[in-house]
Amino acid sequence: MITKLDLRESLNITNSEATTETEIFQNQTLRPILKLQNDLYFSLFINYALRQKTDFSSLSISKKQIFIEQSVQKDTVLKNTFIGMTIGMFTLEELKIYESESKVFNKRIITMLIERLKSQIEKTK
Repeated sequence: MITKLDLRESLNITNSEATTETEIFQNQTLRPILKLQNDLYFSLFINYALRQKTDFSSLSISKKQIFIEQSVQKDTVLKNTFIGMTIGMFTLEELKIYESESKVFNKRIITMLIERLKSQIEKTK
C-alpha cells in the first residue's frame, strides 16, 4: 500500500549541526508537501481570486503579488484551508511534531506558500 510519504518527492536539502528541529521539519516535511500539493494550492487560489470579483488576470505582476500576499494573510478561511490541505498530508508522527509548535509551523507554511504562488504568477503572466 502506498503511504503519504511515498507520494512526496525527496528534496536533497542538507542539514548542518546548526539546523534546528523546526528547520528539519520544514525541509523534510513541509517543503515536500507544498511541492506535492502545488497544483491544488494554485488552482484553489485562482478560483478564490475569481470569486472575489477581482479581474486578477488584468492586474500587473506586482499587484498580483500584493493581492496574493494580502489574501492569504488576511482571509482566515483561505489561510486555514491551505493549512488544512497541508496538515492532511502529515503522518501521525508528523502531526505530533506539528502540534508541538503549530503556530510556528503555520507561519512557515503560509510564508512558503505565498512565495510559491507569487513565483507561479510570474511564470504564467
